[in-house]
Amino acid sequence: MARNKYPELTVEKILDTAQRLFLEKGYDNTTIQDIVDHLDGLSKGAVYHHFKSKEEIMDAVGDRMFAANNPFEKVKNRKDLNGLQKLQEAIRLNQSDDDRTSMVIQSIPLTRNPRLLVEMIQSNLNVLTPYYEALLEEGNKDGSVHTEYVKEIAELMPLLTSLWLLPSVFPTDKEGMKHKFRFIGEMLEKMGVPLMDDSIYQLVEEFFEKMPDEMPSDQKKK
Repeated sequence: MARNKYPELTVEKILDTAQRLFLEKGYDNTTIQDIVDHLDGLSKGAVYHHFKSKEEIMDAVGDRMFAANNPFEKVKNRKDLNGLQKLQEAIRLNQSDDDRTSMVIQSIPLTRNPRLLVEMIQSNLNVLTPYYEALLEEGNKDGSVHTEYVKEIAELMPLLTSLWLLPSVFPTDKEGMKHKFRFIGEMLEKMGVPLMDDSIYQLVEEFFEKMPDEMPSDQKKK
């Protein structure tokens, strides 16, 4: 069999197809075979050559969707916003991306997988923390924030807003998640970073309302 000269194109094709099916049918209702059936001749073996599981495909789809519509990149060079406003606008843009928020909600049960959870934490540290740190430093310089804990907050924010708010890791209901998010906002304000305003609280609470009341039965804690 001839070697695939363009493996990156195969990966993109798999991810394009998977993303479309996950958004149309939902992650739980999409099988690896469904993805293969829409790949115009690629075999299941070709898919497994690049991804060990459907979970890995979902993880890669989420990373690619963020990179393609990165809210931090959209705000970092804006001259009409100070550091705090850039952080706020990045959060608004992220929460307003309906396709990505849908994918985030669908992927919550996957964090039961320890390897994917560790990869998510590492990705947050490598990708999100530098963005938070740069904008917090900018906010300190322009006076929109006043904190001595730039590095610490930059590391903590992705952990709190992803890991700590995950009901699959820290079991809670929708009201509990809303209460936690309010806690994050008040804590940041006391640290000199008044990040959360009414518009952000509203967007995030709408996001929580879209989440299922219960995790799928096979994903619940035993």
